Amino acid sequence: MPKELSLLSRRRCITKEIEINAPCAVVWKVLTDFPGYGSWNPFIWRIAGELIVGKRLSLFARLPCGLQMPLWPRVLELEVERKIKWLGSLLLPGLLDGEHLFMLEPLGKTRSRFTQVEEYRGVLLPVVWNWLRDQGHGAFDIMNRALKNSAERFHESSF
Repeated sequence: MPKELSLLSRRRCITKEIEINAPCAVVWKVLTDFPGYGSWNPFIWRIAGELIVGKRLSLFARLPCGLQMPLWPRVLELEVERKIKWLGSLLLPGLLDGEHLFMLEPLGKTRSRFTQVEEYRGVLLPVVWNWLRDQGHGAFDIMNRALKNSAERFHESSF
């Protein structure tokens, strides 16, 4: 494989998970309440669109460094109370693409594990990976903690 093509085919991944003292149904309710994102999510502070495979979402993310990014990812997979996967691109497909996964896993009746995974690829990846990795880890940590707090508060208030 020519060196240029091997650079294009490289992929890098960021994964962060957190355990939440609320069942998957509660976490899912918070996670899919797009109008509520501004009240709890400091990373993805605005999101709109229909959560339907093949549809595009409109979202605005804020990285820990303060950089705000508008994105229009296409929903690739959806499994109620289990998984949302979308694919977004920076400006043009192939420049810097990110396949983002939100995954929920039950840990008994009243606990769950939330995992975020982003797999990056594209021609800019070798240039921006170190910065992107650091910003991504920070952003995922911030969102995971915020989701945990919001879902646990929601769960406690429903008793």
